[in-house]
Amino acid sequence: MKGLVRALISCALLLVCCCLWMQSGLSQQQEKGLLLKAMEEELSRSMKGLGEKGNPPPYFISYDITETKNIMIIASYGALRRSSTEHSRLLDVEVRVGDYKLDNTHRLRGMYDYRYPIPVSISLEDDLDALKSALWLETDKKYKAAMERLIQVKVQKTVKVKEEDESDDFSRESPEKFISSISQIKVNRAKWEKKLKKYSTLFNDFPEIYESSVSLSANAANKYLVNSEGTMIQHGLTHWRLGIYARTKAEDGMDLYKYESFEAHSMEKMPDEEEVHQKIKLLTKELLALRVSPVAEPFTGPAVLSGRAAGVFFHEIFGHRIEGHRQKDEEEGQTFTKKINQPVLPDFISVYDDPLQKSFGDKDLSGHYLYDDEGVKAQRVTVVENGILKNFLMSRSPIAGFDKSSGHGRKQAGYRAVSRQGNLIVEASKTVSEKKLRELLIEECKKQDKEFGLIFEDISGGFTFTGRGIPQAYAVIPIIVYRVFTDGRPDEMVRGVDLIGTPLVSFSKILACGDKPEVFNGICGAESGGVPVSGVAPSILTGEIEIQKRRKSPDRPPLLPPPKRRKQ
Repeated sequence: MKGLVRALISCALLLVCCCLWMQSGLSQQQEKGLLLKAMEEELSRSMKGLGEKGNPPPYFISYDITETKNIMIIASYGALRRSSTEHSRLLDVEVRVGDYKLDNTHRLRGMYDYRYPIPVSISLEDDLDALKSALWLETDKKYKAAMERLIQVKVQKTVKVKEEDESDDFSRESPEKFISSISQIKVNRAKWEKKLKKYSTLFNDFPEIYESSVSLSANAANKYLVNSEGTMIQHGLTHWRLGIYARTKAEDGMDLYKYESFEAHSMEKMPDEEEVHQKIKLLTKELLALRVSPVAEPFTGPAVLSGRAAGVFFHEIFGHRIEGHRQKDEEEGQTFTKKINQPVLPDFISVYDDPLQKSFGDKDLSGHYLYDDEGVKAQRVTVVENGILKNFLMSRSPIAGFDKSSGHGRKQAGYRAVSRQGNLIVEASKTVSEKKLRELLIEECKKQDKEFGLIFEDISGGFTFTGRGIPQAYAVIPIIVYRVFTDGRPDEMVRGVDLIGTPLVSFSKILACGDKPEVFNGICGAESGGVPVSGVAPSILTGEIEIQKRRKSPDRPPLLPPPKRRKQ
């Protein structure tokens, strides 16, 4: 999940091979530090000065600083490949001219309107003069650009047809004040380097594994935001992730890989040595089995998606289509814009998005946060209730019938915030056991006179298209897929599968849900960059799914065997 062209690819949900694990310790109201002091003082000066000299003056200014400290360790074949520490501070300045009804951010219709993000690096030292200078120059730059763009916006309003949704450009929100303690990470580098080196040697007994690595990434991200409405936010999160990656190649040239991760908000929830060993053992077994599995042919028919696969399925084909800004943009497909209080899913399915939820069962959720990137407190939003669409996920860009943010304005540093998913959670009021779900799959195959159905056990991610200029399609990229035969033959693993389709047809084919929800954590990339997200869903049985063949490389596997690897 990384920024993609607007109205083309709206999302790529990816597991990241370089990984972090986090320690989180938010305490209540703390003293504001020098960063907030510099931002507050320069904001006041900018509003006053540009209010007197600007023509037109800004009606809103926001300063946002993202400070990240990251430790990354990667080992392969029993040796360190990387061990580094990175520290950055990135500044985003937003200046709005006009008013809440119409301002410089209004979409320019009929023209390419993508703005490439350029985050501004600022001083890593708490030097008041250096910080204020960076704020001053970036404010001047953004103000001048805002004035020019407002002229274009006003010209368009006079020469283009009336817009379908004439909602305001910016919502009015109550100011928030929240100052928490700074999130920090402490990593025993020597201990973890030794651990990862040991883990990485477990692949040495498998010459068919051409590339492998085990990685640890520990990240503390602290965000500081002040705006001219009176909001002042200082909060942070930590994220730890242990990643395991391996790659091989089939004899026909198809590249095959598998990636597993353990993610948490604290170091204490990281796996023990035995759990990591078992995960590597299973990953290797599955990857070697894939290498000799037959290639799947194009197919339509019944299928079961495991909870993880279903989580990505809903994120891609549903979640992006209920993000608020897509309902106003006339270049978007607007699949659900006119469907509030109408059925969009089976009546036994409900969906909500709750960034405030830190975990689900024993799994931490990557999409957790307290305040969004526009300074609005995160909220739980019931999107679908018993199959009926109730809400959209909202940033500060209002749409017809929804004039307030729900705390879902999110972005990567350098981008402009839009409405994005956080923790998208699917619930089913009617469920069956996993065993029964398999039986229902076979029954459905017999009804359709199909020799077999499919079970999607593991996936690596997916992407979707939401713009009007191209088909409203999605793709989920499975890794582990089995054919389940109706005549009782053993299940057969297949490879080279891409799960494809269109949203409305796919929703109408859901027949049943399992009783064991699973968690998928990943990074979603869209117009506002890569943001951490989570999907939680039970397994689902669908009456019709479509798969296509995946691209493969023409290159043969290595001609020579790998060098003999030492036992450690």
